[in-house]
Amino acid sequence: MGKIIAVANQKGGVGKTTTAVNLAASLGVLEQKILLIDADPQANATSALGIDLNEVERGTYQCLEHSNKASEVIIPTQSPNLDLMPGHLDLVAVEIELVDKNKREFMLKEGLDEIKDNYDYIVIDCAPSLGLITLNALTAADSVIVPIQCEYFALEGLGKLLNTIKSVQNLHNPDLDIEGLLLTMYDSRLRLSNQVVDEVKTHFQQMVFDTIIQRNVRLSEAPSYGESIIMYDASSNGAINYLNLAKEFLHRNSPENIEEYVTEG
Repeated sequence: MGKIIAVANQKGGVGKTTTAVNLAASLGVLEQKILLIDADPQANATSALGIDLNEVERGTYQCLEHSNKASEVIIPTQSPNLDLMPGHLDLVAVEIELVDKNKREFMLKEGLDEIKDNYDYIVIDCAPSLGLITLNALTAADSVIVPIQCEYFALEGLGKLLNTIKSVQNLHNPDLDIEGLLLTMYDSRLRLSNQVVDEVKTHFQQMVFDTIIQRNVRLSEAPSYGESIIMYDASSNGAINYLNLAKEFLHRNSPENIEEYVTEG
């Protein structure tokens, strides 16, 4: 199948990398063959899976530059059925180095063509910006997951992101779909969290995932141990939330093959 999903939001701190890492790991636990691509110069997805950034010699940068094939820069992880195309700070240079190249928006798409069918799903963790790297991710992707934090200003900038997605659909990738909007950092004790949930579901209806990611201390702790939440604490609310998200995602994409997910929050 090889469906490519970009996890994107130009706002920082909305749970984008947390979602990319833990959705990918959860899909792997559910026996899907997964590739996670770290397309963020901060490389947080790479370190969150226990990879020492000082030891990363090749990764997403080389794939974008076409100096290495994608198959040459992919590494295994300790998480079941999950491979990684690591990120590195050198990704910052891509914005400048690709600007004069022909079809610069298609560099990642072309790089992934050779390995796309080796995986059930490919998840791209995008940078918190709408720059050239994110544009490459959206051009390569089949769909987009947009994390939205259940906090004040939650919808700020969402219109700009949706306009960017529409522009990519018109200019580079007419098949790009919105997989869904994902509500994150939810705290049922806060009136504001509930107001944001109601507002987003009222405005976007079926575009919103039923699964809501609750605010969870264990989710915050897991990256410092170089593990996904599934590997770090499988019994935590964070792990249950992301397993439910993975099941809902699979239910949307292949409803005949996945048990019913349980929504919480």
